[in-house]
Amino acid sequence: MTTSPASKRVKTSPPLIGTHNGHFHADEALAVYMLRLLPAYTPSTLLRTRDPSLLSTCHTIVDVGGEYDPAQNRYDHHQRTFDTTFPRKQTKLSSAGLIYLHFGKAIIAQRTGLDPDSESVEILWRKLYNEFIEAIDANDNGISVYPSSETAKLKKRFNDGGITLSSLVSDLNHDFSVAAPPADDSTTTATNNHDPVNPPPPQSPDPQTAEDARFLSASTLMGTTFLRKLHGYHDSWLPARSVVLKAYESRFQDDALGHLLVSREPTPWKDHLYTFESSSTPPDGKESQKVLYVLYPESTSSDAKWRIQAVPVSKDSFESRKPLPEAWRGLRDEELSVKSGVDGCVFVHASGFIGGNVSEEGAREMARRAVKM
Repeated sequence: MTTSPASKRVKTSPPLIGTHNGHFHADEALAVYMLRLLPAYTPSTLLRTRDPSLLSTCHTIVDVGGEYDPAQNRYDHHQRTFDTTFPRKQTKLSSAGLIYLHFGKAIIAQRTGLDPDSESVEILWRKLYNEFIEAIDANDNGISVYPSSETAKLKKRFNDGGITLSSLVSDLNHDFSVAAPPADDSTTTATNNHDPVNPPPPQSPDPQTAEDARFLSASTLMGTTFLRKLHGYHDSWLPARSVVLKAYESRFQDDALGHLLVSREPTPWKDHLYTFESSSTPPDGKESQKVLYVLYPESTSSDAKWRIQAVPVSKDSFESRKPLPEAWRGLRDEELSVKSGVDGCVFVHASGFIGGNVSEEGAREMARRAVKM
């Protein structure tokens, strides 16, 4: 039995992804990885070149070509007229931001199993941009995190530039193939081959092949970091949102001025608390003074001890809005209970940012007294 031509399955090749060769950066390394997270691009081959005739054969091009045209799958940001930003943001996009802008929601839905049109995907899409992608866009476009007028007189205490993801990607541009030292009477060839500091040179691949391999290492570094953040936000941060919202809305039941936020389970609360506080219309419709202390159990066990944590003045600050009383700091157990007048005390950190009690009521009493001191 023959099959009519119309019913034959047409075999198509996976879309070819193109980007530039030469010195690579964090943005295109991540852009390529994000594309390959999508089923249509998972089997795609990558072509790294600046040759226009070769790039014209690519289905999708990122970070090269001088063209931004989503309809033609062209995602470069280097052209003079380019000014695209993420919604409600001012940072100009890099190739990572462009791919995330157009494919981010699909990637999030595909990796989490959420409905692409759900509010949860929208929340995660914006969260990942705010906390990860935007910094990559800014770094690639030479945008400082602070206005120059505010940093002119600042002097760094130490150099932290070498620990950023962008700097680690930059390091991968350099070939680390170090020739093994010559053998002598005390050093055998076998020893040299297993020297972790001076590894033997590879089997001399051509320079472009070696460069492409380093690019793929950079892409994996950026991509796996992206995935860890995505799944962390989905598995922990997003569920915590409803827990913190419930505690935030009921905080006046625990303290007349809303100074205490009591969570019935351990959960990451900082991001959500600042979001609710900064909202122009608070979730409970009431204006109040800031939350000073967050109380929560150490675990989900019924006999878990409780923690009282001072809220920082901002999300990334080490300074607390109201540290636990100075007289309590550094004390433990009975000595702390006597000093504070609260039974069941466990500890208060030397800086006053956190303390503990064996019970919820004990933690509440510590918080109530701390507010008044």
